[in-house]
Amino acid sequence: MKYKIHKVVFPVAGLGTRFLPATKANPKEMLPIVDKPLIQYAAEEAEAAGMMNLVFITGRNKRAIPDHFDKAYELESELRANGKLKLLELVREILPPNVSCIYLRQTEALGLGHAVLCARSVIENEPFAVSLADDLIRPPLNTPGCLKQMVKIYERFQCSVLAVERVPKHEVNRYGIVETRSDQDGTQWVTSIVEKPHPDATQSNLAVVGRYILTPAIFDKLIV
Repeated sequence: MKYKIHKVVFPVAGLGTRFLPATKANPKEMLPIVDKPLIQYAAEEAEAAGMMNLVFITGRNKRAIPDHFDKAYELESELRANGKLKLLELVREILPPNVSCIYLRQTEALGLGHAVLCARSVIENEPFAVSLADDLIRPPLNTPGCLKQMVKIYERFQCSVLAVERVPKHEVNRYGIVETRSDQDGTQWVTSIVEKPHPDATQSNLAVVGRYILTPAIFDKLIV
């Protein structure tokens, strides 16, 4: 049976220590880029790919994220009363009416795999996406977003899909690096993934970035 991808998991429970002191009081996913926080860019990318069920794996001190996507009655009333209708429209567009949010608590900081596992009860037996909001991926103008491109690949092959980017060879020890084999049509199949390899230990410079499409089979692999 072929499934469509309707759900996306956002692991947002991390402390954001790389961004201190900016993240001491604010989640890193709420850091603004121009006029929007990172998490909103990620949500819009997912929505454009047809994912209308947003699953947030949260932790302590992350209240700003559900507050951002919640309806702000007082703010909307104030904007309407003052005739600021363009701003009112922008606020309402943060969460379109056909999009739902689910918030699950990761009670222990046990890493990305555990955060994904926390979503199992919501994902059930469906394929799903994982998006790391602090990896901001903006496509060229008039080009589909990263997740939308990945969905097309999933629909063709019905298997897990990873987003990667080429990095300088001397920097491969900072990333998870995939090695691949190529089909005649240019499709790249992952043969191995190595976490932060020494530059001399791999021929590849394809680094995994924060976009994944996974099948529910991943959950059994994540149980320790």
